[in-house]
Amino acid sequence: MKTTLHFIFHQGQILLEHLADGTTAIPTSLPHPLGWESEPMTVSAGPTATEGESVVAGETLTDAIPSDAYEWIGLRQSYYHLSAPLYQTAGKCSELLFWSRNNRFCGRCGHPMVFASPISKRCSHCGREIWPSPAPAVIVLIHRGDEVLLVHARNFRGKFFGLVAGFVETGESLEEAVVREVREETGLRIHHLRYFGSQPWPYPFGIMMGYHADYLDGQVKLQEEELEAGRWFSRDHLPTIPEKLSIARRLIDDWLAGS
Repeated sequence: MKTTLHFIFHQGQILLEHLADGTTAIPTSLPHPLGWESEPMTVSAGPTATEGESVVAGETLTDAIPSDAYEWIGLRQSYYHLSAPLYQTAGKCSELLFWSRNNRFCGRCGHPMVFASPISKRCSHCGREIWPSPAPAVIVLIHRGDEVLLVHARNFRGKFFGLVAGFVETGESLEEAVVREVREETGLRIHHLRYFGSQPWPYPFGIMMGYHADYLDGQVKLQEEELEAGRWFSRDHLPTIPEKLSIARRLIDDWLAGS
């Protein structure tokens, strides 16, 4: 018999179940009639599912829970309670729910959209089809000898220092976006870009592409609308850095390991 994993969300939080063995899990049964905000959807589970698992995602109208065995927790913090595949699938479910919620009506004729497949919708009137389109963004660790540039953005939650990042604009390559964002936000010129990796970023609907790059020239002049602080740091004198769930931390850890 197939097990169903229920990825249940309410206002940015996900419902987790505390098991008798002390571990935390995605519920495999609905704890009670939660009152769905919209019809739950079946999700292709990707790396999470085994042959005995399926995935359902939905948003509820209430945050009530039946017992202490369940807990609402922020999606970011669920990283520390779930396996990596389950956390990744939770992010996918959150993104699909966000996309569905924001595409209820056709942008061409205004009629209701209905699901045509697990990851597409079709207009009930004109037949227009749409698919999720995550927003691409770039993030870069800038090297200057034995130092790297770390910044504190105004939208950061906390006092940690992270990396220069920004959205890719229409008509530019990823590398062009990296060079532009660094120039706009810090006044610096960079070169020798090296692709590091990518990461889905479901807050709410993005994908991050990470790079290493070398300092070329210029003085740090922060774009004050975006950044509160920024300076060069050595390995021995680092500030608080991002949590391990982020590609920013992976880039910094890669440098610390000798990249």
